[in-house]
Amino acid sequence: MNERDTDSSAPESPDMLDRILIVDDDPSMRTALMESVRRLGYDVQGAIDGADALERVSRFRPWLVLTDLKMPRMTGLDLIKEMKARAPYTMIVLMTAYGTVETAVEAMKQGASEYLLKPFSMDLLDRVIANLKEGREGGTVPSTGMPENRAILTQDPGMVRLLSTLEGVATSQATVLINGESGTGKELLARFIHSRSPRAHRPFIAVNCAALPDGLLESELFGHERGAFTGALIKKIGKFEMAHTGTLLLDEISEMNLSLQAKMLRVLQEREVDRVGGRDPVPVNIRVIATTNRTLYREVEQGRFREDLYYRLNVFPITVPPLRERVVDIPLLARHFATLSASRNGLAQPVLSEGALAHLQRLPWKGNVRELENVIERAVLLAGHGPILSEHCSVEMRDGVAPPVAGAPTVPQPANGSLWEMERELIFKTLVRVKDNRTHAAKELGISIRTLRNKLREYRDTGQPVAMLGH
Repeated sequence: MNERDTDSSAPESPDMLDRILIVDDDPSMRTALMESVRRLGYDVQGAIDGADALERVSRFRPWLVLTDLKMPRMTGLDLIKEMKARAPYTMIVLMTAYGTVETAVEAMKQGASEYLLKPFSMDLLDRVIANLKEGREGGTVPSTGMPENRAILTQDPGMVRLLSTLEGVATSQATVLINGESGTGKELLARFIHSRSPRAHRPFIAVNCAALPDGLLESELFGHERGAFTGALIKKIGKFEMAHTGTLLLDEISEMNLSLQAKMLRVLQEREVDRVGGRDPVPVNIRVIATTNRTLYREVEQGRFREDLYYRLNVFPITVPPLRERVVDIPLLARHFATLSASRNGLAQPVLSEGALAHLQRLPWKGNVRELENVIERAVLLAGHGPILSEHCSVEMRDGVAPPVAGAPTVPQPANGSLWEMERELIFKTLVRVKDNRTHAAKELGISIRTLRNKLREYRDTGQPVAMLGH
């Protein structure tokens, strides 16, 4: 095999789900991995390092990249970061013989889908690839720019009217500002608008303005040129450019600082982006949707949000009602979440008792739909194979643990020693500490909301009992 390995014997496949790229500077390891993956029926190419891999990605368009950690010119972590900027929906597995918890967490931050310690068996590699492909084909991970599509379930007349209104505005190019409490499903409504717009088959890019530090947010939004600042070794495409011809969601925009708001205003006015360190503006064609859990004009009055940006965003404002004002939806949503949870955890279809439903409808639901899903997830596990009763649906927690219920199954604790298990335990402990708020948990862990969701879904799919998980 030559210096830049290409599997010329494998036929070109029209389906990118057949393509896997192996990145390793060790020729013998690269050759062995390519041969093993080829035997699994995939079209394989090899790259000698990260820079070589980036050159190949645009031409080969793999759905999965397996990369070593320590390589010349560009480390595996640097490659993951750049891959997520250029091809955000490509899945990446990091391979290394230098495993530490810190490395695993950093790989998560950059967007890795899986983490393998060398040496590993080919059976394990086979299972990892199969699991990731199953998730990709099943819609767990988007492959066309359209994120996972979750149904909006409602019987509430106000919500039905709201969805009807959004059906109409979706066909326009109007900027939409979605206001609502945390957990009401603002991002879900943004995806609803995108899916019914003329841009439905174009990219949908979400940016959580609360989850990124101010310095990082500017680079994430606008991109940067190589050498723009210390550590800018390569050019980075920002979220605005990634969303070109599609929709950009600015989630919790009230968290953005004033200096960045000024730059945001210019982009919305001129429809062009200035990369950090760039010379010429880059035109962008995007539809903007913004969400906030605060009263934005009150933020303007307090001097925390620019008035001119507020009016630029407030073209078509909507307010999502909290769950406590949609009591009719609680049984519908509870049954839906119970079905999903039972399926994830290998349990029979659960029955929600009338007492449980009445209890759920009396609760204040400060965390809204997200909190309801958490409570039902826990109730399903506590009820086991029996009906869900009102005592299974407690929202009161002591030190992050639900009160014990007689006859409830014991949730086993993760074993020590495995990086995967330590990573899992770290995420769960963080979720407990922040009371199941995924936005806050992702911020503490230093990862994106999407990465956290994918990790939680992965834990559920392994059959491990999982409690206290929300949106």
